Amino acid sequence: MGEISLRRRYDLVARTDVYEVRLGDEYLMSSLFTASERALADLGLARLDRDRDRLTVMVGGLGLGYTAVQALADPRVAELTVVEYSRPVLDWHRRELLPDAKGLATDPRCRLVEDDFFRRVSEEPEERYDAILLDIDHTPDHTLHPSHAPFYSVAGLRAMARHLTDGGVFGLWSDDPPDAGFEALLGQVFAEVSSHPVAFANPVTGGESSCTVYVAGS
Repeated sequence: MGEISLRRRYDLVARTDVYEVRLGDEYLMSSLFTASERALADLGLARLDRDRDRLTVMVGGLGLGYTAVQALADPRVAELTVVEYSRPVLDWHRRELLPDAKGLATDPRCRLVEDDFFRRVSEEPEERYDAILLDIDHTPDHTLHPSHAPFYSVAGLRAMARHLTDGGVFGLWSDDPPDAGFEALLGQVFAEVSSHPVAFANPVTGGESSCTVYVAGS
């Protein structure tokens, strides 16, 4: 998909070191904006029955690690599998280059796996998860690679849903506002679907920005 790089710079407005990920010339993520990545874990896990414990969770896409770290902050999570396509991203975390995610790679509950998330969930499941949380593409319509597009269909979502336990939850991050068309698509696979705009301060613009977290379950 191109060269992926991690950049650290000092931001004069935020007055802090900022870590950014780029794929070629395409901007992917920044440590300045993490509210929605954290909300993906919080909103997804909150959808599960509170009496469920020893949760097994899969996170698709490691990135800067905020979703995975937030998932492990839930005391009910017993096992976390993070599926990441890019070996350099896994290496950043194993070398602990990211201060906010230090300890993630060595947490005994966490397993970092080098694999293609979309291929993995299209196949027959070897294990099932109480929650699958996905943050790889910009939006369902704006994918990082054309090979990801089939996932965002009824057939692709149904294949992924086979990897969930009974009563399990699927959560998806999107950089766009809630999309009624995608909600309807999720509704063909899951009994309950909700979308959650997540607003956060943007020190670059001096205003407010937002992303969306979709949560779907039976």
